[in-house]
Amino acid sequence: MCTQEFFQAQRSQLVGQLALRSLENFESILDYLLSWEVLTWEDYESVSLPGQPLSTLARRLLDIIWNKSGQSCELLFAAVKKAEETEEQTEPPRLWSQDVASPAQDLQRHRPVIVRKIYGHVEGILDLLLERGFITKYECDEIRLPIFTSSQRARRLLDFAKVKENGVAQFLLQHVHQLPVLPAPFPDATACQKYRAKLKATVSAQSRFLSTYDGTENLYLEDIYTENILEVRKGGGGGGAPGQKGCDTVELPDIFSDSGCVNEHADTVLLVGEAGSGKSTLLQQLHRLWATGRLFHRFLFVFPFSCRQLQYVDKPVSVKTLLFEQCCWPDEGQQEVFQYLLDHPDRVLITFDGFDEFKFKFTDRETHCSPTDPTSVQNLLFNLLRGNLMKNAKKVLTSRPHAITPFLRKYVRKELGLKGFSQEGIELFMRRHHSEPGLADRIVRLLKATSALHGLCHVPVFSWIVSRCHKELLQRGCGSLKTTTDMYLLILRHFVMHASPGAAAWGPGIPFLRPWLPTILRLGRLALWGLGTCSYVFSAKQLWASGVEEEDLSLGFLVRSKSFSQESSASLEFLHITLQCFFAAFYLLLGADVSASALRRLFHHHKKPSRSLARRFPVSCLQAPEPEEAEEASVSGLLQKAEPHNVQITAAFLAGLLSREHRGLVTQCQGASSPLPQKQTLVRRCLALALRRHFQSIPPAVPGEGKSMHAMPEFVWLIRSLYEMQDERLAREAVSKLGVGHLKVTYCNIGPAECAALAFVLKNLQQPVALQLDYNAVGDVGVEQLLPCLPVCHALYLRDNNISDLGICRLVDQALQCEQFQKLALFNNKLTDDCTHSLASLLKYKQNFLSLRLGNNHITAVGAKVLAEGLKGNDSLQCLGLWGNKVGDEGARALASALHDHPSLKWLSLVGNNIGSLGAQALALMLEKNVSLEELCLEENHLQDEDMCALVCGLKKNSSLKILKLSNNSITLQGVSALLQVLEGNATIKSVWLRGNIFTPEEIEQLSLMDARLLL
Repeated sequence: MCTQEFFQAQRSQLVGQLALRSLENFESILDYLLSWEVLTWEDYESVSLPGQPLSTLARRLLDIIWNKSGQSCELLFAAVKKAEETEEQTEPPRLWSQDVASPAQDLQRHRPVIVRKIYGHVEGILDLLLERGFITKYECDEIRLPIFTSSQRARRLLDFAKVKENGVAQFLLQHVHQLPVLPAPFPDATACQKYRAKLKATVSAQSRFLSTYDGTENLYLEDIYTENILEVRKGGGGGGAPGQKGCDTVELPDIFSDSGCVNEHADTVLLVGEAGSGKSTLLQQLHRLWATGRLFHRFLFVFPFSCRQLQYVDKPVSVKTLLFEQCCWPDEGQQEVFQYLLDHPDRVLITFDGFDEFKFKFTDRETHCSPTDPTSVQNLLFNLLRGNLMKNAKKVLTSRPHAITPFLRKYVRKELGLKGFSQEGIELFMRRHHSEPGLADRIVRLLKATSALHGLCHVPVFSWIVSRCHKELLQRGCGSLKTTTDMYLLILRHFVMHASPGAAAWGPGIPFLRPWLPTILRLGRLALWGLGTCSYVFSAKQLWASGVEEEDLSLGFLVRSKSFSQESSASLEFLHITLQCFFAAFYLLLGADVSASALRRLFHHHKKPSRSLARRFPVSCLQAPEPEEAEEASVSGLLQKAEPHNVQITAAFLAGLLSREHRGLVTQCQGASSPLPQKQTLVRRCLALALRRHFQSIPPAVPGEGKSMHAMPEFVWLIRSLYEMQDERLAREAVSKLGVGHLKVTYCNIGPAECAALAFVLKNLQQPVALQLDYNAVGDVGVEQLLPCLPVCHALYLRDNNISDLGICRLVDQALQCEQFQKLALFNNKLTDDCTHSLASLLKYKQNFLSLRLGNNHITAVGAKVLAEGLKGNDSLQCLGLWGNKVGDEGARALASALHDHPSLKWLSLVGNNIGSLGAQALALMLEKNVSLEELCLEENHLQDEDMCALVCGLKKNSSLKILKLSNNSITLQGVSALLQVLEGNATIKSVWLRGNIFTPEEIEQLSLMDARLLL
């Protein structure tokens, strides 16, 4: 007998079993339950809503069964078993009993077998019903909607017959009796197996070699793939509430799990990361793992697409043509295979790489639901992402952050962020690329000895550059490599030397670029035209029109474009979008026909270009532009039409090429008519003006408070450009009049490279600033890059930045020498007891230090004892936050002992630290003696009534505490009664938080009336 208790115990397993199978399987279960009268018609309608996630429908079904008898539970298990039995295809005895009074009831009683009989004959039956007058054309079209599978059309026909009273049910019974029982509603297995094998072979071949950066090397992805830091992005901001966890780090196999799901009704997993962060490589690894059968077994079919390739599809396409013509063509049984994909979308994965390179902006204005009717490629993509097409098929979309709008996020099931390599990841990357004994160790030592270069290498594309150029770096050293421009000039030099090994030696002052300048300019002209027209893949005709020659291709920066389409002709693309921007910057700087005034568009992208300033762009890079395309053909016009983020990358490269470090190289390459000095002056002026305009937009300070600035992404780009130029004087001028007391740069994808840029500029501030970098990707290397600006920081906030003990120890060593540094917040990082010795030194030796917040890390009683020793020698600390750690009773006792006579601490948070009676008793003794503490937070611990009584004893002698937070413990009315006695004679306490304890509604109402300071 299946009791309801047993059924409830099996609930989670049942949800998983029902939700992970196909929609066809779930609907077959409903057929059996309806035929056995376990479900009423109303029940059936509530669990068969189209478009709802299977998990939602499964839970709703279980709720319905739970509210029925225990026999209903047994019948559900029987229905699950029946639906799984492939051999259950025979007709039961006396199926068409003529004694049944109601034909509609007969249809329902034998519904499972009738669906099997008619699903392959629905079209013929509809034609017959239409001919006999049983059904109208409108009703017929409603059943035939292309969004339904063949078996769903059969069920809709039976649902229609149930409510009709014109004899259609009796007619169906007579007609269906003559039909044979068909196999289960699956297509030709042989055709599907052959297609799956072909698709796997195609995907395997495409994903076998690493092709993200350099298509010329035969590097097996399996041998060199290095895990990236992958975090689940959560909605909301940084409230910092106790118990709030930071971003969860996940592994690639977990990207389709329910963890971090923000919209269970959506199908799209969004993967965001800056340029060069490894999005395409990660997606390639996903494809390889599926194709080789190692992971992602839930998907029978995986269809990879590149957005930069899709945007060149200029003919209308349907889902069928997209999957078959643009990815992999079935050699036989095309209709059967496609019908299987429609019937089982949950077994399908579709990936779209590089949405930021898709020239069409996302919109949900136009709805398209037919999988067979063609539409524009952008409308098809948008409706796939929205779930209007291939609902329940998983989609993965990769993009840079700037291209993701709030409209698109509405249709995202889960968002993941790529944060680059960890320090261990950088080392592993080098070792996997260099198996020679000792070579990887030498490269790693070189990186660690060069802080700026080490900071850049957390971005995978820079690690690749170092790997490719390791010989030059080991010979020459890398002390001068600081900026992104330095790195790209390094790879340019490497490719030039590789293309002409005997041309020139390595060294400063040698004009290695001059022989290749015509090639660089032709590539730059092509790159700029591509940016201006949102073109990232170039046909042979376009290369010819741009003047690109065979010799230019030998340099190696243009490689064959990767495409899954069998129709695509041979085309080329730059190794990486950032390299396309780099060459565009070269052309803007050295192109003889690019005026200085045209460069204004780089720093004023939002303004419409002035026609009087626009100069004609060389016609050779265009395909015979029409007169109305003249605006597009100008440099200003191209920069105006380019993606703003690509323009910013190009501007940063241009600033870097104009730095003092590279001035000699650029001067050697300039032509006689090149206005290089004018361009340099204009870029400096534009940068200074843009920063000044940004600072002037800061609203005035609230009276009595310091002026605060919340930096926007444009500010980060301007700072990066300033850093690329390496102009100390310009940096000083830029911030000389910036009177900001609090600079907030949160959620801005700040990594080590951005930290170096911030430090380069902010170290010139004239007054102390609180620098808030919460929710970024600073890491240990980024902390090291921030050290130069620490002397001007009186507070540093680094919540959710993947920082470990190593980074904090370095930070504290520097902070001890900074007189103005007073506050440090490190919520949600990876700190352990190993860093507490450094933090204790900070407390002991820095007597003006005010606030230390270490919430949600991994500090135990051992670390708490070390911090307590530091507190004993401290007379200045006002705030100490340790919520969400594991200090326990022992740690609480050590901290309480250190705070007995502490003269300044006003706020102490020990929320969620597994504190029980021993810890509460120690804190009670501390309250008896401490005269400074104003707020004590002990929520989410293990405090009971006796612990409340101990705290009450401490409060009897305390005259400073104003707020006591005890929510979410195990306190009852008895414990609060003791507290009320103390409150009667204590006017200092303003509030006691008691929500989430053990009170009845009547007790809550009673206590609220007794003292308004009790927050229940």
